[in-house]
Amino acid sequence: MILGSGSDVGKSLVTAGLCRVFRQEGIRVAPFKAQNMALNSFITPEGGEMGRAQVVQAMAAGLAPHVDMNPILLKPTSQVGSQVIVHGKVYGNFAARDYYREKPRLVRKVMESFRRLHHTYELVVMEGAGSAVELNLKKNDLVNFAMARRAGAAVLLVADIDRGGVFAATIGSYHLLTASERRLLAGFVINKFRGDPELFREGVGIIEKRTRRPVLGILPYLTDLALPEEDSVALGRKTYGVMPPQANGLRIGVLRLPHISNYTDFDPLEHELGVALSYLDHRDTLESVDLLILPGTKNTINDLRFLRETGLSQRIEAYVRNGGRLMGICGGYQMLGLEVRDPLGVEGPPRTTEAGLGLLPLVTTMAGEKTTTQVRARALPASGAAGEESLEAYEIHMGETEAKGPGSPAFAVLERHGRHVEVADGWVSPDGRVLGTYLHGVFENDAFRRRFLSSLAPGGDLQASEGLSFRAFLETQLDKLAGEIRRRLDISLLKDLIRR
Repeated sequence: MILGSGSDVGKSLVTAGLCRVFRQEGIRVAPFKAQNMALNSFITPEGGEMGRAQVVQAMAAGLAPHVDMNPILLKPTSQVGSQVIVHGKVYGNFAARDYYREKPRLVRKVMESFRRLHHTYELVVMEGAGSAVELNLKKNDLVNFAMARRAGAAVLLVADIDRGGVFAATIGSYHLLTASERRLLAGFVINKFRGDPELFREGVGIIEKRTRRPVLGILPYLTDLALPEEDSVALGRKTYGVMPPQANGLRIGVLRLPHISNYTDFDPLEHELGVALSYLDHRDTLESVDLLILPGTKNTINDLRFLRETGLSQRIEAYVRNGGRLMGICGGYQMLGLEVRDPLGVEGPPRTTEAGLGLLPLVTTMAGEKTTTQVRARALPASGAAGEESLEAYEIHMGETEAKGPGSPAFAVLERHGRHVEVADGWVSPDGRVLGTYLHGVFENDAFRRRFLSSLAPGGDLQASEGLSFRAFLETQLDKLAGEIRRRLDISLLKDLIRR
């Protein structure tokens, strides 16, 4: 089990890297995280919702993602409450205090998933959450040492040396552990080291002497590693403000909404030659971007209010009036319409109606049941990127949207979970400048992405990177991560420490 001295220390990447290392050695390995809190999620082939980090870890292990790898997903809807996803389906909306009361039931659900993985695979690499030594949270722990104890797992504690205080993070964490937790702690991994790791040799000796536990290695700060993130903390590392494009390139701006979700939708755009993608807020100019994107959100109504309170709504409308191109995905699509109705109180008080931006003739009604589907679709001519081939995408939304005026659908959905359907998705304004869709992951489809970007460029002459296969790019990144782990960690000792 990979635990951390704090949030964002690199647990997810270490877990993914180890999954790839063991897969390369022919070991049937699977990832597992009992409870995750994230707004970047994914839909499995069976229609279950799970955290994005475990999807990356499943890819590293050569597996299709399954909700057993992340049996509980918390999706924050406010500062004090979250939507709780259990085994891929909505379990309910809970404030933290009420959620803790569900712990006995949730432990059973978690262990059901763990046992299925444990019986199916030779090795399970488990990940914790946040800091493993938050004393006030231990009594309700589902995911850190409590899970390690239930699984009988050897624990490695990851500490981030780049943020400073690595001795407090390692030795301090050790001294906050109970006797039973110390018995599970097998060693430490120092992460995000800049420079020559030999410079920290004395530091390694200090940690090992004070804790009587080995440091298995020092991992470098891989600033050029590009894998999908799920944590809102990671969004802070994204580029802010409008960036200058490369020669004959495009500038794409994504609005950073308070409840932004699934911003991994835009990872493929970041790696296209000729595209400068950045995240914008109310302090940034919108006029100079070639495409403005309203991303997904876990709370459409509250984020609509945010756009009005900050003046962004008027600026978005002016941007479109002056010829700008605007795209909305999922919650961002709902915002583009005339109004959002919430009769059941899905996102707040029942019978709420919030005016939309009025840029597409749409009315959205929040539904009580969540749509979670993998789909195969085709881009239609109105999207500006129509092609003969189909594309793969997925839907995650609580709402139904109906067109009430001029325009055309953006996509035709051909399959849902492998079953043939004929359903229109999204809407495009008559002039083609405003487009909305419920489909996540469309930019991971290489041919569609290149056509769409070319349609934005003056004269359609964008020199997009014709050879970029996003899937192959991710596989290369995982191999690179595994290579660094092999070079820097004592894999032989790690194998000896694994509890069988």
